[in-house]
Amino acid sequence: MKFRIARHTNNLVPIIHFYKVLLGLSTLGEFKDHDGYDGVFLGLIGSDWHLEFTTSKEAPDHKPDEDDLLVFYLPTVAEYLSLKELFKANNVMELEAKNPYWKVNGATYADPDGYRIVLTATNKI
Repeated sequence: MKFRIARHTNNLVPIIHFYKVLLGLSTLGEFKDHDGYDGVFLGLIGSDWHLEFTTSKEAPDHKPDEDDLLVFYLPTVAEYLSLKELFKANNVMELEAKNPYWKVNGATYADPDGYRIVLTATNKI
């Protein structure tokens, strides 16, 4: 089974920067003017999942809340800490997590659409 999360955005260029340049995902594909939509597929090469972001003339009607999370598990604590430093160097501010678990076990950020992501390590932080 493959898995895709698809989301419409008015911020395609900042979204690509956030997920590709900062988070380190790869561009797996993209399309232009497909029935009025432009989009990009971002993920890890060889994985059975990816994120799809689309844009069109119609504006999205998003209402993300503090418990809407994408959680990214980094293989090591060193990679987790390095990514936190990269976010800080790019003025992406860490947010306080609503869920007490993530306050202790990860770092929470908002993407350009206001949706939250959590960074954590697969081994203990």
